[in-house]
Amino acid sequence: MSAFLDSMIAQAKQDKKTIVLPEGNDVRTLAAAEKALADGLADLIILGNPEEIAASGYKLDGATIIDPKNSEYEDEFTELFAELRKKKGVTLEQARETIKDDTFFGVMLVKTGKADGMVSGACHSTADTLRPCLQIIKTAPTAKLVSSFFVMVVPNCDLGLDGTFVFSDCGLNVNPSAEELAYIGIDAANSFKAITGAEPTVAFLSHSSYGSAKNADQAKVAEAVQIAKDLNTGILLDGELQLDAAIIPEVGASKAPASPVAGKANVLVFPDIDAGNIGYKLVQRLAKAEAYGPITQGLAAPVNDLSRGCSADDIYGVIAITAVQAQAK
Repeated sequence: MSAFLDSMIAQAKQDKKTIVLPEGNDVRTLAAAEKALADGLADLIILGNPEEIAASGYKLDGATIIDPKNSEYEDEFTELFAELRKKKGVTLEQARETIKDDTFFGVMLVKTGKADGMVSGACHSTADTLRPCLQIIKTAPTAKLVSSFFVMVVPNCDLGLDGTFVFSDCGLNVNPSAEELAYIGIDAANSFKAITGAEPTVAFLSHSSYGSAKNADQAKVAEAVQIAKDLNTGILLDGELQLDAAIIPEVGASKAPASPVAGKANVLVFPDIDAGNIGYKLVQRLAKAEAYGPITQGLAAPVNDLSRGCSADDIYGVIAITAVQAQAK
């Protein structure tokens, strides 16, 4: 277990939050729940058929088990969802059927304050996980868009924050505009600080460093950096930078000697989802890094996605991170 995850677990235990797990039919979710409960990581609400969950053999004492298809909250959630979606023409009958879906029901628990956050995606796509969030929880008042990040913990690495980085956006925005990329970078910086407690140093990545190449892709990243700087957030950020210039001190000194970020970045902002997705998976598989995410940012409450290839340990880690995010909210 990494020092980063140890820190998340310790923080989560200090002020226990209630996290909902809508995939109670998935054994990885139940294994993660058993460990989280045993460690006192969070209070848990698990969604699914109570008889099937009880027969699973996992020790889930202390968890609240709810069947969305037969719940005391059915009328409350039906009326609230219909009200939230009335401009889209959703009727009470349609709302009643929708909130019986595990993911929608879980998000309604967060919306109504019965849970502080949600972790899903072990057996749901990112779209199915985030669609109800955007319909029900919506963006935070200060957010321009919803995006995602991964916390990457690289073993035996002295780069970044002792091997810990935030990579964004690797899972949600396919080809963000320059303005969107600027806000993704700012949100990723704030996420890094909220989770690690350390100051973010943000590099906007490209195949070019400081105009070493000239084309539309490079220009988009350079424009994003200027937009982010013009917002005067006080965040240390720069670009465009190639990956090696962003994180390797001697390469940064050679390729971008005037940059305050080069060689020191701990937050890496990728120009599009192709680069981000490929980048995090390369680091995860070749460097044997821990990869936690995709974690959402910009929502009014923390709801986090999982890779469908995740392990029970991955889910456990994201429960811890979600609890810490909920504390910050």
